[in-house]
Amino acid sequence: MSTDQAIDSEYIEKHREELDHPLLQLFQRFGHGHRRWFVVGVLASIGSRFFSLVPPVLLGVAIDALFNEEAGFTLPYVPQAWLPTTEMGQFWFVVGGMAVAMIGQAGLIFVRSSTLNLFSHRVKHEARTATYQQMQRLDMDFFNEVQTGELISILSNDVNRLEQFLDSMMGELIQLIVLMLGTAAFLVALNPQLAAVTMVVAPLSAVFTYWYMQLAEERYADIRESVGDLNSRLENNLGGIQVIKSSNTEEYEDQRVEDHSYRYFKLDWLALRLSFVYRPGLRVLTSLSFIATFIVGGIWIIQGPPGPFSGELTAGTLVTFLLLTQRLVNPLAQMGNIVERYEDAKASTKRILGLMSLPVRIKDEPDAVDLERVEGHVEYDDVTFSYDGDETVLNDVDTDVEPGETVGLVGPTGAGKTTIVKLLLRLYDVNEGSVRVDGHDVRDVTLSSLRGSMGYVGQDNFLFDGTIAENVKYGQFDASREEVIRACKRAEAHEFIENLPEGYDTDIGERGVKLSGGQRQRVAVARTILQHPAIMIFDEATSAVDTETEMLIQRSIDELAADRTTFIIAHRLSTVRDADTILVIDDGEIVERGTHEDLLAGDGLYANLWRVQAGEIEDLPEEFVEQASERVAQQALDAAEDD
Repeated sequence: MSTDQAIDSEYIEKHREELDHPLLQLFQRFGHGHRRWFVVGVLASIGSRFFSLVPPVLLGVAIDALFNEEAGFTLPYVPQAWLPTTEMGQFWFVVGGMAVAMIGQAGLIFVRSSTLNLFSHRVKHEARTATYQQMQRLDMDFFNEVQTGELISILSNDVNRLEQFLDSMMGELIQLIVLMLGTAAFLVALNPQLAAVTMVVAPLSAVFTYWYMQLAEERYADIRESVGDLNSRLENNLGGIQVIKSSNTEEYEDQRVEDHSYRYFKLDWLALRLSFVYRPGLRVLTSLSFIATFIVGGIWIIQGPPGPFSGELTAGTLVTFLLLTQRLVNPLAQMGNIVERYEDAKASTKRILGLMSLPVRIKDEPDAVDLERVEGHVEYDDVTFSYDGDETVLNDVDTDVEPGETVGLVGPTGAGKTTIVKLLLRLYDVNEGSVRVDGHDVRDVTLSSLRGSMGYVGQDNFLFDGTIAENVKYGQFDASREEVIRACKRAEAHEFIENLPEGYDTDIGERGVKLSGGQRQRVAVARTILQHPAIMIFDEATSAVDTETEMLIQRSIDELAADRTTFIIAHRLSTVRDADTILVIDDGEIVERGTHEDLLAGDGLYANLWRVQAGEIEDLPEEFVEQASERVAQQALDAAEDD
């Protein structure tokens, strides 16, 4: 599959469906260092089930040889020389054999449970961490397409279902197989003809189970998808709870959550209805085997061999048959649980491995070099770019930024300003042309050294749950308290931090909700300052704050820009008024460039934007107003199509 294909939900789903034998791939990929525990668990499962078959066999032999004296004291697959010859010796041999089998079974169940649990939890841990590591390295297209709740569902719900299957159902499946094979071996050794009657349930159960698995596979895949959708809706609503309350839309969101929850309920109920048929059906088949064995065996003992059967059948042998057949009832009835967990785990594994199989397009080339001692010389050489391969976002962008120069990027919404700096950060790769830093094409250098040389402050910067000091040190974890304070002073943040109840050790809550928007911005600026980047990028860093906060942030931006290359994206043109060069972007092209004074004198797009912000609406050309109206209408249409 071409890695140039746009990442969307259909593309992601196709990657999942192309996976063959997902659980086998899971075993091949994870748990390499712990497979010895899996082997021990399997062997313990085999041993415990074998021991569970011993008491019925010993009881049947005791009935025939010791109590009824109808047959000699013999055991299937045990040499006669190993068996005692006296009657009491044989009795105590049976007692001892039963005791050893029961105690051995209990011990092996403990070994099986602990080893398979250890293995399954190790696999769960490795699968979750590997999936998260892969997820972090996927391209921005992926995160634009997939919602956060869906990703959390994969990392949490799907990984947990793998552990549940490996932990309990894998052991149950192994024991069921051993039970079937062991029972068949003992029954054939005791009486091959009656064994054929008893074991006829096996192929019937296999056909019935195959039918169930074929129907259940698709249903459980739909269930896992619906869980992801429900989690996404809940995550979105909890994240936007303030908007919901302020918009008085609780009832609307109640209905949306109810719709998603009902879809999950309906799909889950359809799967359960199928299991309601399968489980009783399997129990009926097993019960029919028990009844058929009892009827044929009973007639055989009372009247002699019925129909095509021949030879003798003792009461002890029939008791052994009935006990072993009864032992099959509950495990076979549990086959429904095993199949359900298997299909559930299979669907979850497809979601996990499907994500891990997605190609990482933005990655280091094999011969990539590190950027060292970055001066900050940035060049855009005839850059053309589109997000989806169809609509061009940037067209022949060409500019040369000298080290230490401050460049302002202005223009209408959707003109391509932010895309220009995304290409510099190499969040995306150009379609044509090149972006260079100090003469190096950004595609030829390592991502860590490229992004490590840059500091980014956006409009809505993410702060982690924790203290202010921890957030400022993020990325520079070994920074001292003195370095943190110096960075905050340069970001005009020290004063408000000192006034907080616990100063730099104040917990700011999830996403920094305990701080105002301006305070969060200044903490983000301080975090960037502490990284000492050679290139600074401010993307609408002051657009969402009040005038006083804007002034404080602007002071810190001016100080930072004095000795490093700086890109400032702004709708508020006052923010870039003192920039060395202002690039005016419109419809993906640089239509004007120069200083503030030069652009005002040119009386073009920049001058009209300045008039808008100065309140000189009546002086705007009619053509500019019409173009603005068309842009707003197009943005509304694009937003509706995205929804």
